Amino acid sequence: MQLNRLTERVWVYPFEEERDRPNLGYVRGDRWSLAVDAGHSAAHVREFYAALQAAGLPLPSLTVLTHWHWDHTFGMHAVHGLCLAGERTNRHLADFRSRPGAKQELLSAEERVRREYADGQPMIVTQADLTLNGEMRLETGGCSVRVFPAAAPHTDDSTLIYLPDEKVLFLGDAACGALPDWKKDPALCRRLADTIDRTGADIVLEGHWTPLSRQEQVRDLLSDAEQAEKGV
Repeated sequence: MQLNRLTERVWVYPFEEERDRPNLGYVRGDRWSLAVDAGHSAAHVREFYAALQAAGLPLPSLTVLTHWHWDHTFGMHAVHGLCLAGERTNRHLADFRSRPGAKQELLSAEERVRREYADGQPMIVTQADLTLNGEMRLETGGCSVRVFPAAAPHTDDSTLIYLPDEKVLFLGDAACGALPDWKKDPALCRRLADTIDRTGADIVLEGHWTPLSRQEQVRDLLSDAEQAEKGV
């Protein structure tokens, strides 16, 4: 798997459905670099970092999480530098880690997770080093980063990452339906569509899909809202 370059300063390590691996974002600043999401496991992180090094890019100093789900966070213990997450994301991770049998339940329920951990590597759940309550602005040097919570149909802890200089928006899985049935709340679809539209992004990247334009992403969400209201 190779890095794909989206803009002058933004790359993505592509998603893989077989092992439920999401896109991992990378932002190259003049002073320091940032990653979006921590991956599904230590092995996922190692492959991502190998691709960065092959491209001559420094490892990230900070990794920002889009939400708490395993495929975006269970590689956190293996990342370089610090991790930043919303307060709700950290609480969800703490709850998962404290529940007896939670790991086995996840493995039993999801074939793709079993494939990720088929080589016997341990499933390690940690919390982020830094927590976010509200919006945060980061300056990596030549590239500003806006990190902010958003109402979304997938989870109650969705965090979006927007790069106004590059006009790239990382959504994580915010546009997906809620687990376990993947249903989408139409009101939340419309709120997220409005949030995305107001950013002015040129490129929108979901966790498990190829890049879309802002207009395409907004249109898809509004269509999802209409279908949900019709019971389709």
